[in-house]
This record gives sequence, C-alpha cells and structure tokens, in this order.
Amino acid sequence: MTSNLEISIDKLKSGMVIGKSIEDRLGRILIEPGTVVTPYAIDELKKSGVQYVTIKSGQANKSPNKLSTAAEYMVKELRKSDPPTVVLESSVRKRISKGIELIYQNPDPKETAAAATSITNDLMSAIEKNNAVALNINALKCSDEYTFKHSVDVASISMVLAKEQGKSKKEIFEVGMAGLLHDIGKTLVPPEILNKPAKLTSEEFEVMKKHSTYSYQLVAENDEIPMDVKIAMLQHHEKIDGSGYPYGATADHIHEYAKLLTVADIFDALVTERPYKKGKSPREAVEMLMAMTNELDMDALNSFMQMMILYPVDSNVQLSNGETARVVQRNPQFLLRPVVVGVESGNVYDLKSLKCAGIVIV
Repeated sequence: MTSNLEISIDKLKSGMVIGKSIEDRLGRILIEPGTVVTPYAIDELKKSGVQYVTIKSGQANKSPNKLSTAAEYMVKELRKSDPPTVVLESSVRKRISKGIELIYQNPDPKETAAAATSITNDLMSAIEKNNAVALNINALKCSDEYTFKHSVDVASISMVLAKEQGKSKKEIFEVGMAGLLHDIGKTLVPPEILNKPAKLTSEEFEVMKKHSTYSYQLVAENDEIPMDVKIAMLQHHEKIDGSGYPYGATADHIHEYAKLLTVADIFDALVTERPYKKGKSPREAVEMLMAMTNELDMDALNSFMQMMILYPVDSNVQLSNGETARVVQRNPQFLLRPVVVGVESGNVYDLKSLKCAGIVIV
C-alpha cells in the first residue's frame, strides 16, 4: 500500500516521484503525479515559488520506481531524447511579463508596436538559441495572470508551429506578434463580463465575441504593425467550416497565420484554469482538438501534433494495464502514444502499434 510524504522543496532530489500534482497559485498543474523529478524540474519549481511538494513515500532517500535490470537495458537501447524545446530563462520571463503588461495597459500605438516587437524578438531568440522545434506547454509559464500567460503561450506555440511548417523567419516573427496581440481587444470588454466567475449568458457571449474585432480596431491605424498580423488578430476565432466569428469566414478566406493561432488559442484555453472552469489535462485537450477536424485547418493541426510534447522522455507514466512505465521515445503525430518500457517487467510498449491498441496512459 502506497502513501505520500510532503517535503520541503530544498529536500527534493532528482529521481524522486511526485505523489500529488503540483499546482501554481491559480490551480494550474505544473507537474503531474507519477512524474520522475529531474534537475530542470527542481529549478523550475523553485523559480515558481513552490515551497513544498508531495512525493511517494519511501522515496526521500532513494530513487523511486527503480528500473529492473531488464528495464534498464531496454531503456538504454531504445531511449531517444526529445527534440529541442523552447526554454525561457528567468530574466527573459520577467522582461516578457513586463512587456505584456505594458501592451495591455493600452499605451499609444508606438509603445504597443515597440513592446510587441521586443517580446517577439525575445521569443525568436529562445527558439533560435537551441534550434527549438518542439514545445512543452508546462515549461512556458511567465506570469500568473491569465491574459499575460495566454498571450505568450499562444505566441510561442504558434511560432513553433510556423517553424515546423518551414515558414521564413519573417513569417515566424509575424505569427508571434499576432499571438501576443490577438486578445488586446479584451481590454474593451466590460470587466463584469470578462471576469465573470460563471458561464456567460448568450447575450454576454455576444459581447465577448466582439473582442477579436476590437483587437483589430486597436491596431488598424498602426503602420508599425504588418497588415498580415492585423488580419490574423481579427480572424483568430474563425473556423474553416464557417462556424467561427466575427464573419463566419471559411477555409479559403482565413489567413494562414490565423489558422495557426486558432489551434494554439484553443489548446491553451482548454488547459488553463479560469475562475469559471477547471483546466483540462493536456491529454484531454489534445483529444478535444483531434475531434475538431471539421473546424480546424488540418495542416495546422498536424503541425501541432508534431511539435507538442505531452509525455517527456524520462518521465514515468501509469498504463491502463496497471504497469508503471518509463517514456523512452515520442511518436510524432501520436502525442498520446509514446514508446514506453515497464519499469519492473522491462516490457516494451509502442503505444501506437496495433498490438498495444488496448493500452493507454491513464
């Protein structure tokens, strides 16, 4: 019978197993239970101000879920590192957070353009620094304020999507700027609607839907912001089947940047905790996106599946067959089905294969 033990963050060691999800002060999950602690995770938790964590009992002085000899051999044989991901250093996060705050305080057009350009340059540098081609959504947090975090998340996701599609540096930059600015129109939505801690009425939702038009209007006369960026901001809620807003545009009439923003925007909104809803797990959010093939651009969706990391290599997961397994490889296009090795049995499960069709990560 297993139990958990709460310890100080200063006593957390690499190799321990998280026994209870670690959340930020808004209730967003930073690390899932069952995750094997890494030096990077410890550093990020300390930066986030986490004071105490819960680990699986008996793990304070030894490595948890120790690999059997057979498992250790298979892990060594099969392990393939995750591709480089976007990493925002602490100083960059602070600078970005201040820049986003400036943008949403409605400064004059030149300040908006200058701040957006500066932040996008920081994100470009983070992507180029280690040639990042993937993204771990839990590693992006730059602010506890939803609007700020959401803007940076959408920008970062969209930029890596654009890079995955082989777009030019200019296009990647413009996609990022559109992601940063896509929700500035919410500053014109009445606070009682924007911050309502319950589901909006149909009338209130109609008011909320105007934010994409407001976003466009706020930058329409700003010559320092490219027209492609402005159109993407306007269209980030349009759907290829015509079910979106503000104009019900269909696939051929939606800007390619907006198609990327839509996927990024929906995913990040789903996984983020709000006053009126609990955030979905990344797995649930991906499943919901996969069910929206009639609404979302398939190229954008496929790129998302290629670049997002849900189960990092070296993390432990629980399988539906009762085994604890170590992730050794990601399966591009199959986010929910990596290659794993049973930590005790040494059995290899390529979860995308037909023979493993009945096994899922729980």
